[in-house]
Amino acid sequence: MHDFIEEVLLTNEEIVAIAERIGKQISHDYAGKKPLLIGLLKGSVPFLAELMKHIDIEMEVDFMKVSSYSGVHSTGAVTITKDTSTPLVDRDVIIVEDIVDSGLTIQEIKNLLKDRKAKSIRVATLLDKPSGRTVPNLYPDYVGQEIPGKFVVGFGLDYDELYRNLPYVGVLKRSVYEK
Repeated sequence: MHDFIEEVLLTNEEIVAIAERIGKQISHDYAGKKPLLIGLLKGSVPFLAELMKHIDIEMEVDFMKVSSYSGVHSTGAVTITKDTSTPLVDRDVIIVEDIVDSGLTIQEIKNLLKDRKAKSIRVATLLDKPSGRTVPNLYPDYVGQEIPGKFVVGFGLDYDELYRNLPYVGVLKRSVYEK
């Protein structure tokens, strides 16, 4: 553990086991189909890479870059800076996210994909933080682990673009972001 981490919430081994569990479930749920996984940049990259290893059906991958955070707080507005390049009409889409917190980003992306005529839209997330939810009745379809209302980093999750490369998910010490 690093000295800027208060506690480790998920070890790398636990993350791999989560990706395997979710990958098997996706493979089962989409048997005979070819889902499009859309990773939300940048945070989803490590989880998406691990998840893909455990999906044993045909699938495609694309990315969107969206943002709704500044520092440790949601701005309340979603900005899309990179869009998908794959046509979405009549596609089964799985949005892959590192964490679902307020739910604002997921809600906006789901609405956008519905407008683009996706056949189905589901959400797979490594972490779910329901205590941070501001969007009512938003529940990810595939959840790695529910976590408490603490600020976490690692395995794609960042604070000001730092700590994404940690091989685990940990709680960032308040002293780091309350300077």
